[in-house]
Amino acid sequence: MTKQLLLVGMLGLLGGTLRAANPTNLVYIDTSFENASPLWYEPAPDGAVLVHLLYDHERGSPNRAAGHIHFRLEAAPGARLTLEFKNLDNVWNGRPGSVAKELKTIVVSSNGRDWTPVPTDALPENRVQITLEMPGPYLLVARLEPYTAADLDRLLDAIRTNPLVQITPIGKTVEGRPLEIIRIGNPQAPHRVFLRARAHPWESGGNWVVEGLIRRLLEADPHARQCLERYCVDILPMANKDGVVRGLTRFNLRGKDLNRDWDKPADPRLAPENAALERWLEQMIRAGQRPDLALELHNDGGGLIHLSRPPVPGLSDHLERMALLEDLLRKHTWFTEGSTKPGFRNSGTLGDGWLERYGIDAIVHEFNCNWIAGLDDYPSARHWRAYGASLAAVFHEYFASE
Repeated sequence: MTKQLLLVGMLGLLGGTLRAANPTNLVYIDTSFENASPLWYEPAPDGAVLVHLLYDHERGSPNRAAGHIHFRLEAAPGARLTLEFKNLDNVWNGRPGSVAKELKTIVVSSNGRDWTPVPTDALPENRVQITLEMPGPYLLVARLEPYTAADLDRLLDAIRTNPLVQITPIGKTVEGRPLEIIRIGNPQAPHRVFLRARAHPWESGGNWVVEGLIRRLLEADPHARQCLERYCVDILPMANKDGVVRGLTRFNLRGKDLNRDWDKPADPRLAPENAALERWLEQMIRAGQRPDLALELHNDGGGLIHLSRPPVPGLSDHLERMALLEDLLRKHTWFTEGSTKPGFRNSGTLGDGWLERYGIDAIVHEFNCNWIAGLDDYPSARHWRAYGASLAAVFHEYFASE
């Protein structure tokens, strides 16, 4: 009898534990698809679901990053789920930090096409949480509107037969995925612009920007034709394609930050993505087609233009040209955030390295992941595509001054 009572008591305790563990009818967090976040989850005593993001690490340094969010909730329609995000204590450039300070919004979608921004709630100790109501049995949750490798493939398929487009393979990623340069326009045009997106996998905004620019230049109206008479554009649309597919946050699969170490030749074993781009650039320079301007596109919580200031000849002239670029961004786009202050040095980034090693006017352009001050609105794919489309006029006027 004692054993029976003990067994009944244990079952009752287990049943109570199970009921407490799933008070909101969470069925599952699905991460089985491209670009989904590596994570694990568990119930909290207060009924929240603790979502533990998994870090990716930088080779040979203490740096780590976990800030990419993209998964699918499965739960009963109408259920309210409180998600608490954990493992936000990143290490950046060897210094402790936390992505919690800039994780102020996420976006949700029931169909993967229409996304709605939702503010997060800050918690003590670098934690954030959000409460969602399930509109149906499934709900996609992401930090930014996702842009996947499959989305890029669809774009390439849509434009590759256009006579204004040339798509050139330049190399492969660590896992063998192709890297391609998209050229829009005539390479013999007087000027050349280069853009790179997605060196950091979570930062999808840059992909929406370059897609907006591509589609604008291919509209073939009089202004688009005038733009392409003045300049052509070369774009590496997805620098860290492995990381995008696998849902990483910052580094490539061999632990390299693709927006670092541009102050020296790339290591083709550790960063084949950068080595491929470097070979392409040096081939362009030998052919007399050095880019006149390069933009490295990123997302963060500030949205500034990072102007590096390495000790190079003609630095003051470079800064004057970048001041003109900033003025034109303010004139033609919704950009208002401004640039980094005098004395700033973003050593090793593409903006810094291309200026120092190759004499190319290059910047790192961040896009605020939480709020667009110039539009008084949350960021969205629609806003970023519009920004990219507006860059056509920015570049046209920028090169008119030379």
